[in-house]
Amino acid sequence: MFLRTFGWSFAITAIGLVAAGLLWGAQGFGIVLILSILEISLSFDNAVVNATVLKRMNPYWQKIFLTVGVLIAVFGMRLVFPLLVVGLTAKLNPATVIDLALHSDKTHDGLTYGQYLEAANPAIAAFGGVFLLMIFLDFIFEEKDYNWLAWIERPLEKVGKLEAFSSVVALVSLLLAANFFAEEHAETVLLAGVLGLVTYLTVNGLSSIFESGLEAEEEREEAAEKSGKSIVQVGGKAAFFLFLYLEVLDASFSFDGVVGAFAISSDIFMITLGLGIGAMYIRSLTVFLVRKGTLDDYVYLEHGAHYAIGALAAILLVGIKYHIPEIVTGLIGVAFIGLALGSSILRNRREGSDEEPEPVGSGAE
Repeated sequence: MFLRTFGWSFAITAIGLVAAGLLWGAQGFGIVLILSILEISLSFDNAVVNATVLKRMNPYWQKIFLTVGVLIAVFGMRLVFPLLVVGLTAKLNPATVIDLALHSDKTHDGLTYGQYLEAANPAIAAFGGVFLLMIFLDFIFEEKDYNWLAWIERPLEKVGKLEAFSSVVALVSLLLAANFFAEEHAETVLLAGVLGLVTYLTVNGLSSIFESGLEAEEEREEAAEKSGKSIVQVGGKAAFFLFLYLEVLDASFSFDGVVGAFAISSDIFMITLGLGIGAMYIRSLTVFLVRKGTLDDYVYLEHGAHYAIGALAAILLVGIKYHIPEIVTGLIGVAFIGLALGSSILRNRREGSDEEPEPVGSGAE
């Protein structure tokens, strides 16, 4: 199963690194390798959260996530999307943006493509920060089967019974970020943050509606002992919006990686290739977690991933004004995942030791 799940990732890595070596020499090979590792380290928690969504999708849509989703992740979110952001925020026409991206040393009004992307950081950080914050808040405020940090989670679950409380907290956080960090970009930050909130509520709401319809349809089908055709159709609609949700989630996670990549290289193709290889592993890891049932075996992993998302949301909002090194972002995510994994292992051992051992020789003779 491991090779079947990660086979394409290994193949793309080999092809990508060989291409980098042929096109840009040993230096290009090293840069693409570093960018790949950067993407994986920054987005490991993304894979865990992706897995919680992907396990609700049928095998067909899991394949779509690994094929079409990869194309969107590599070319859409890590190549086309930054071009769109630069064009919209800097009010440049597409031809100018593409020309700047293709020629890393070329400038327009004294700024390179990388500098334009850096200037767009307030809008990017506000959109991604609010979107990720909503994911964290909806998780922390909902009732869960297991509590990791019970002293935090149980009181917040009670508070979360207030309708739309997570949206209120997100909007207050956005207002505080605009007031303390945005300075002259306050209007842009507020607009981008509200757009992030609307995007989350729309995509998540639509997927929930169709998912509820899927569950109701499954119950009716089972009761009537009919064929599963309508289940597949409704499941497809639900899975489609869950797929959109995953792609927006991937975009939110990729912002800091794309911007941070320009500290390593200014070549847009090197950046896309390196981050694209990393994105392949994130998707393979997501599917592996689902098929292996890791989230069911290690029950606190989902908690750790969501705490990492909450930390990343805070970093993005603070990053509107202050630069947070990418290594800090990556280490925080890995730390939360590692602590959650360790706690899950300890819990499993306790659960196993609590079971009454069977006496030696108690079997039937």
